[in-house]
Amino acid sequence: MGYTDNMSPEMKQRIIQELVPGKQISLAHIIANPDKILYTKLGLDPSVDYSRAAIGIMTVSPAETAIIMADIAIKSSGVELGFVDRFSGSLIITGTVSEVEASTKAVLDYVDGKLGFVICPITRT
Repeated sequence: MGYTDNMSPEMKQRIIQELVPGKQISLAHIIANPDKILYTKLGLDPSVDYSRAAIGIMTVSPAETAIIMADIAIKSSGVELGFVDRFSGSLIITGTVSEVEASTKAVLDYVDGKLGFVICPITRT
């Protein structure tokens, strides 16, 4: 919704996006056994076995590092790449809980040890 002079004060919105320079993983989260609707809404493969499924979500700055993270994630376990965005720094992987956990740990270990990034702890729901 844009900003115009004829809008009431209650309807005016301002969106500010800010990118803080630095090398960091700001989110590393694992969703174990997500509801099927979450797969559908995220555009992920809805034919997975939901009883064994997990979704891993990571965000990184600088954003281009998401490409490296995706490569490490797929090579480190049997996860599938759900989404990678080199502009926003978002990465979504899917697989079993143990595969997603192993890939997330491998990504964090690499960017911490080899690239010198500040990393966050892995969170879970």
